[in-house]
Amino acid sequence: MHPESQHIELKGLRLYAYHGVCPQERIVGSWYTLDIEVTADISAAVSSDCVDDTISYAEIAQIARTEMKTPSDLLEHVAGRIAEKLQERFTSLQSVQISLTKENPPVGSECRAATVTLKYVQ
Repeated sequence: MHPESQHIELKGLRLYAYHGVCPQERIVGSWYTLDIEVTADISAAVSSDCVDDTISYAEIAQIARTEMKTPSDLLEHVAGRIAEKLQERFTSLQSVQISLTKENPPVGSECRAATVTLKYVQ
């Protein structure tokens, strides 16, 4: 038997970073939350119990942390960079979906969060 779908997800990876169009956002920073989902054939890992047969969620998190350290104006740009790095590192990926949420964005009124979601399919 073969798994019908094979996904690895990181949910709620919370990081502090310095993204935004306004200069003050680059000085003060904000909290961000990342949800990352990748699909790939990881069926070998089901029986092997070997990390080399899967996509390491620890490596996914490290790539996201590294890219979040580089300030950008737009959430779209940051999410796109993360997706690009994941595709470079894990060539077996069939799809990548990233949701990047900025907590308390400066929009002129109370707003809990702003989110950008990108999905790439091979």
